[in-house]
Amino acid sequence: MTKTVQKITLSASRDIPFSQLVLSQANVRRVKAGVSIEELAADIARRTLLQSITVRPVRDADGAETGMFEIPAGGRRYRALELLVKQKRLARTAPVPCVVRTDGLAEEDSLAENIQRAPLHPLDQFRAFLALREKGQSEEEIAVAFFVSVAVVKQRLRLTSVSPRLLDVYAEDGMSLDQLMAFSVSHDHERQEQVWEGVQRSYNKEPYQIRRLLTEGSVRAHDKRAQYVGEAYVEAGGEILRDLFQSDDGGWLQDVGLLERLVAEKLERDAEAVRAEGWKWVEAATDFPYGHTYGLRLIAGEQPPLTAVETAAITALKAEAADLEAAHADSDELPEDVDRRLSEIETALAALDERAAVFDPDDIARAGAFVSIDGSGGLRVERGYVRPEDEAPVSEPEPAEPVGDRERTDASSAASAPGQVEPAEEDEGIRPLPDKLTIELTAYRTLALREALGADPAVAYLAVLHALCLKLFYRYGSDSCLEIEPKSVRFGAQAPGLADTALAGRVDERHRAWAVQMPEDSGELWDVLAAFETDSREALFAHCVSLTVNAVRESWNPRPRELAHADRLAEILLLDLATAGWTPTVGSYLGRVTKGRILEAVREARGEASAQIIDHLKKPEMAEKAEDLLAGSGWLPEPLRTPGKPLTPPVGGEADEPVEAVIAESALAAREPAIDQSAAGDETSDRPADVIAIAAE
Repeated sequence: MTKTVQKITLSASRDIPFSQLVLSQANVRRVKAGVSIEELAADIARRTLLQSITVRPVRDADGAETGMFEIPAGGRRYRALELLVKQKRLARTAPVPCVVRTDGLAEEDSLAENIQRAPLHPLDQFRAFLALREKGQSEEEIAVAFFVSVAVVKQRLRLTSVSPRLLDVYAEDGMSLDQLMAFSVSHDHERQEQVWEGVQRSYNKEPYQIRRLLTEGSVRAHDKRAQYVGEAYVEAGGEILRDLFQSDDGGWLQDVGLLERLVAEKLERDAEAVRAEGWKWVEAATDFPYGHTYGLRLIAGEQPPLTAVETAAITALKAEAADLEAAHADSDELPEDVDRRLSEIETALAALDERAAVFDPDDIARAGAFVSIDGSGGLRVERGYVRPEDEAPVSEPEPAEPVGDRERTDASSAASAPGQVEPAEEDEGIRPLPDKLTIELTAYRTLALREALGADPAVAYLAVLHALCLKLFYRYGSDSCLEIEPKSVRFGAQAPGLADTALAGRVDERHRAWAVQMPEDSGELWDVLAAFETDSREALFAHCVSLTVNAVRESWNPRPRELAHADRLAEILLLDLATAGWTPTVGSYLGRVTKGRILEAVREARGEASAQIIDHLKKPEMAEKAEDLLAGSGWLPEPLRTPGKPLTPPVGGEADEPVEAVIAESALAAREPAIDQSAAGDETSDRPADVIAIAAE
């Protein structure tokens, strides 16, 4: 016998005038979340009410209906309609579609409506945005329609560019949203699928690893080569990958071959402009090793005199700066526009003061220039360097002929002449001094020079300075009797980008400033140094001595005593590498050591609590977080520390503001998906934007 199935009866629906609706105290939603009432009202005005409101009749004490209806579920929609009524955009008597409930409890209705709703899968949301764009709506129109930013629309559309195969994996929960976002950094579906297969076989499936694999072989947009060519790369059809979900510093340039060609072509054009100046040789390269100009003589060009226009400009700029400073002398802080103008004046004055040097045509014909790219992507031109083979030939003075030889020659000539009588054998004239005697006499003179020089510190100082300058500023400096020679003016091994550091720039600028003061002829050097003021001589001496320092620690060449002396120098000089500009970054340290070293650094600089923030991370992500934690801490690795000088932060110190920022960031990342969800509405809103909101995973 077939069992009869009881049919259900749906609640009746009807249009009820807005004026007969009131809010119910049975609504379980108490916390405001999602889209604002104002945005919901604007959406209703645009598309009308897309979801009916659940209501219950209001009864009096006797149980009779009063004609009013309360709303246990749909309070936000009611408030949005109320706002439209207040704005006189909706009549108070306008009919509102309602579902009238009489059975059960009002609280049950409210709870069920909020709980039973199944949020749309994020992939369906992404595809819905794509469908809207394919039907003719622009990204800006979609953003306006759903009260989100254009950047959010771009993000969600970008996710649909991932390989369909990987989208299917994501739809089946085989991949996280963060992993999917990482794949969107590339448009190459085949490469995306290769990386996914590789990740499946690897222990490391983190999003940063996926991004790294997809961008390996590309060039970061902040690379100096990319900065050098600028927009020419894009104009030539070069592709730049952008990460819409994380800061990418401008993205990644994909066509490395195109970039290298553009760099070479532009560098050659710039080199040709320098060659047109008449230099004997011009070398062009993206980079030159640090110290490449050591051993080459630098020609000192002369700064051209100021023109009348330039002189007038300098006078006017200085007067303007003085007026601005006088007008705000009593202010604690300069107004922003005034501060900006003073900076502009300072830059303009510096440009006028640092005019390009003018070189003698004969010097240009003998010297050359190096053309390269500096650390910020600008053109670097180093002019006026003379190679040893291009130096003018030095005419060696003819050795003085010994008197004895001259007289002997004269006697021989006389003897061979007709009518001359050969002198007697005992009257042979003056013979050259025997070598042994010469050595003995000059040894005595050397000892006398040592005694005299040792008693005159000023001359001894000048003699050492002279010897150092001969070796450091001249290719062949043999004009000194002092056997003093600086041996280390080059680095055997270099850190990447050493030549582009501010520290190298300061040393090179100081060397160049002294080089232009050296005479072209090394024979004139003594007189030039003797004419220097004492302060200048001491500063030059310090610079020359500094170029002989070698504190490089090499495993195959321990040099314990020399390195101990380097430590002693650092201690006396109060050397602080943090102040000098070294900072622990992923590239300079953190990405090149073990996780234990990374945690040790954070522990020393910020304390154990800070180290625990990142101790669970994979090494690449740990290194990035550690860079943020160590920023501004003054922490240094052991090879850079000065003996006797404590670390700037107290060991085991409390976490400070940078640490708190990283903690907050980590906590936020753990709670929310990385995609921007600012436009996602609450679960009771009737807007389509809420229907396609991203679900928190």
